[in-house]
Amino acid sequence: MTLMTERPTISGTEPNGYEELLDVLDELNLRDGFKAEIITGNIVVSPWSKGYYHRVMLLVCKQLEPYLPEGYVLDRTPTLYVFPGDACAYGPDIHAVHERAFETESNRLDGEALCFVAELTSPSTRKDDLTGKVEVYAKAGVPVYLLLDMQEEQATVYGSPTPTGYKVHISKPFGEKLPIPDPFGCPLDTSEFHRPKKKDDA
Repeated sequence: MTLMTERPTISGTEPNGYEELLDVLDELNLRDGFKAEIITGNIVVSPWSKGYYHRVMLLVCKQLEPYLPEGYVLDRTPTLYVFPGDACAYGPDIHAVHERAFETESNRLDGEALCFVAELTSPSTRKDDLTGKVEVYAKAGVPVYLLLDMQEEQATVYGSPTPTGYKVHISKPFGEKLPIPDPFGCPLDTSEFHRPKKKDDA
């Protein structure tokens, strides 16, 4: 859902509007179970992930960690990365940056420091995961964007970023292996990414 702030005239596209939105984000007192991001100049609040999403995130991390470039950290901790040129601030489900990126007192980390992001779609953010984030991550030069469409049960990886988009784009249904581009250069086994079966399906 989109959060209506007390100052609805603030826009991330106005002069100083983006910084004001970041300040509002810092002051938010969200109830348990929700997180907030800035998406194309708007504060968007969405619920935390479902239980099995965390299992999928753990599986992704276990497979990619052995291939991490030296000095880089792969993490699932809620972390805010800022993209001022696009009036966006994202909290990726999984993110990898050089450990030096954390040498700051700010809670706003540089989105251009990312070498990998993964997003698991939810109904509330799926549209932007599939479109806007692809553009923003590519423009910021993030080498690999892994998109796990949990509604369609399909994995897509984007690689070779340019200011106008990613040159590499490969999709596989859950159950198949997806080649992850450099700097990882490894396959990702998606065979255990399916949603749990309901008791009625057993």
